[in-house]
Amino acid sequence: MSIVSLKSWRILLVSTPVASLGNGFGGGVELSLKNLAQSLQLKGHVVTVLAPEGSVLANAELQTVPGQLQISMQFLDRTEAMCLPDNSVLANLWEKARALQNDYDLILNFAYDWLPFYLTPFFQTPIAHLVSMCSLTNTMDRVIHQIAQSFPQSLAFHSQVQAETFGLSQARCIGNALDLDLYDYCADPQEYLAWVGRISPEKAIEDAIAVSEATGLELRVYGVLQDLDYWERLKQKFPHAAINYRGFLGTEALQQELRQSKALLMTPRWVEAFGNVVIEALACGVPVVAYRRGGPADIIQDGITGFLVEPDSIDGLVQALNAIHKIDRQACRDRAEKEYSLAAHGDRLNSWFQALLPD
Repeated sequence: MSIVSLKSWRILLVSTPVASLGNGFGGGVELSLKNLAQSLQLKGHVVTVLAPEGSVLANAELQTVPGQLQISMQFLDRTEAMCLPDNSVLANLWEKARALQNDYDLILNFAYDWLPFYLTPFFQTPIAHLVSMCSLTNTMDRVIHQIAQSFPQSLAFHSQVQAETFGLSQARCIGNALDLDLYDYCADPQEYLAWVGRISPEKAIEDAIAVSEATGLELRVYGVLQDLDYWERLKQKFPHAAINYRGFLGTEALQQELRQSKALLMTPRWVEAFGNVVIEALACGVPVVAYRRGGPADIIQDGITGFLVEPDSIDGLVQALNAIHKIDRQACRDRAEKEYSLAAHGDRLNSWFQALLPD
């Protein structure tokens, strides 16, 4: 049963400072923010998004702020200091949020960075934090623990596996969601595999390419080409693999190809906080073969909606693909409809915010 809010809230979503919305460089945060905004609007809330200059967002009021983008935490060493560039867009976003705060009932932070967590007690309007990555630096671990102790209702994660990387076994997890009307179910796949994500070393697409080479199946690759040198090295390393790079596609174009794939491969070296592409695949009826690492382990029902494989095992991936015919593609779509619809996500968000906001 859907949870109906007692009132309509005015909510300011403050976006990631590492990329403008719409170009793909923000990774899963972009899709999470877009669909979260839609989930809230369907519950009757009024949503405004504050994002770096150059952002594009069709489904919510958008305000943009200039400034230099922040380096993503995934590129920092664990002990590295937090730094702001000159004319920091992160600082500018939160100065704008401070100036606007009295116009809103709640501010929701999407930045995985120290500053907004530190600012929490200094704002009059409550700040909620949706943690978008797993544990990466000591400084972020410390400030997240401080929020967990002083403002426990303000903190939420995408998955339990993600929360546990911070040593938090009791945490609010809200998952993510999709507009399922945009994803068409496909019962009869073609003979190719799919891989979706930013092309950079931590995503470890080389394992998926090795599987393609071992099985002879074409691997269609979708996503932003973030590290061109890395990609060129892989093409030289696997000269006989049937790799077909399709580029960074919007939702409509992506789902038209993704839904026809035999399976989606997920092969990251790092711990994914969630894995939006997993639920995109399930929404199309596509089973997922992934390493038992990070958020996908919370999403995939092993043997029902795909297979979980021991991390970094190419042989395990190949064996799982040999059994992929045992997966009922309709069960994949059913899982997406039950757990990852906008309505289900809106219920989880309402429950979180009702615990955070005063009556």
